[in-house]
Amino acid sequence: MKLVTFTRKGDAAELVGVLTAAGVVPAKALGLDFETMNDLILNATPEDMETLKAARADAIPMDEVQLLSPIPRPLQDVLCLGLNYTEHANEAFGYSSQAFTSEKAKAIFFSKRASYCQGTGAPIPAHEDLTQRLDYENELGVILGRDALNVPEEEVGDYIFGYTVINDVSARELQTEHKQWYFGKSLDGFTPMGPCILTADEVAYPPRLAISTKVNGELRQNSNTGMLIHGISEIVSTLSKGMVLKAGTIIATGTPKGVAMGMETPKFLVKGDVVACYIEGIGELVNTVE
Repeated sequence: MKLVTFTRKGDAAELVGVLTAAGVVPAKALGLDFETMNDLILNATPEDMETLKAARADAIPMDEVQLLSPIPRPLQDVLCLGLNYTEHANEAFGYSSQAFTSEKAKAIFFSKRASYCQGTGAPIPAHEDLTQRLDYENELGVILGRDALNVPEEEVGDYIFGYTVINDVSARELQTEHKQWYFGKSLDGFTPMGPCILTADEVAYPPRLAISTKVNGELRQNSNTGMLIHGISEIVSTLSKGMVLKAGTIIATGTPKGVAMGMETPKFLVKGDVVACYIEGIGELVNTVE
């Protein structure tokens, strides 16, 4: 099942619903009064989820709908993994040994301020006053459906609500100059997300999904989420030791090789560039730099 947040064209009201072959079925059309996706994640019963999955109400055609980020306003900062694909770790080390290292026995965690996440079709702000090294990072986003505390690795799959596509947009100067990653990854508009949440029951756990990125049609990243160094079970189990990961928590699991900073001649993003981040089963997140 693919869950979306959307507006009807000409109406600013945000709604949640189910993406079907015919269009979008609003949850409210099914008698489910969820105001936001966070509300749905926190409060939907198994019966509610079955109602959504079996949606038979008349769908709103896609040409009458504007998809937003499935979670436009996260409940807290997005939790992130750094250097979580081996080849990306190596290319990052080649870019700046001061801010990156290619060998880490433990997972690298950081957070990303995301007061508002734009959806597919929305622009990425260039922030030209702050960066000339604007970069993309296609990442599998994991959304928790239950509070998690001291969760054993073998039980983590039971805590996953679903998956989405996140573009961890980065200002590389800020990331390297400040010797930490928070500022360079947290500028407004740096967390595009979408086009939907694919519920966890739709794919085997852990998900092994093709992941790729194109910039202006040029293939830049091409890998599989099964190649994570630190898998989802390890990530959630580790982070849940000693702190509660609340339902609705979003985790960006890291990006594969092929970002601009890793190129022999880096092709950083400029105004007009179109970035298309794809993950198998979830769909494509497309944003233009403005």
